[in-house]
Amino acid sequence: MPRISAYIIAFNEADKIEAALRSVQWADEIVVADSFSTDATVEIARRYTDRIIQVPFEGFGKLRNRVLQELTGDWVFSLDSDERCTQAAAEEIRRVAADPDARDAYLVPRRNYVFGRWMRHSGYFPDYRQPQLFRRGRLRYTEDAVHETYLLDGSLGVLLEPIAQVPFRNLAQMLFKMQRYSTLGVERLEQRAVAPSMWKALLHASASFLRHYVLQLGVLDGWAGFVIAFANFEGTFYRYAKHLELQRGLVREPTLPDSFRD
Repeated sequence: MPRISAYIIAFNEADKIEAALRSVQWADEIVVADSFSTDATVEIARRYTDRIIQVPFEGFGKLRNRVLQELTGDWVFSLDSDERCTQAAAEEIRRVAADPDARDAYLVPRRNYVFGRWMRHSGYFPDYRQPQLFRRGRLRYTEDAVHETYLLDGSLGVLLEPIAQVPFRNLAQMLFKMQRYSTLGVERLEQRAVAPSMWKALLHASASFLRHYVLQLGVLDGWAGFVIAFANFEGTFYRYAKHLELQRGLVREPTLPDSFRD
């Protein structure tokens, strides 16, 4: 029977990681890659696995590639700290891993729980990210700081059973994540040599809101759909605004005038 390695990346996820770890106890190997958490993340992880590695955070792509070097299973299942693998999804993963005709990697649908609601629209279902199940050695990640993509040597399939994701416990966590990701996203704008402007920030932010709320039917998800669309507006706007701030050197001590009354 092929062995399955599950890995989880974490940084200060004490309020989320236990549920994630509990949901992959069926795996043959569990590895947690922690980026020097200052809360109880590592202490909690030790209750479920002794395979804990410390990796400095230099972007999600580099972090994930570093974890792949530590895994020993025939198959890899990637689970984030805010995701939970259901029993049905685990059974499907085991069936796929045992199938000699299986593809080399699989996208996994995710059902998000946001603002007290299991989402059906808003781009939050089925909400695929990079392939989360793949044969070890067949996939690597690009080394982008955030929203990293992947390089696959082989064929790609799609699983049927969704896993769960709880991306934010509350609105405060949503805002924190939005701020963090908007800052990390500046590096990608720099790499693409995007010319910064506040009008560009407003345009892209508005497009993001309309995509989530209208095109992806977030309006049908009630207030949860509106909150998601608005948060994406903010995250996109601040990503471009932070890029402008960086390019124009706006973060500096101002030169004081002799008087503000002149």
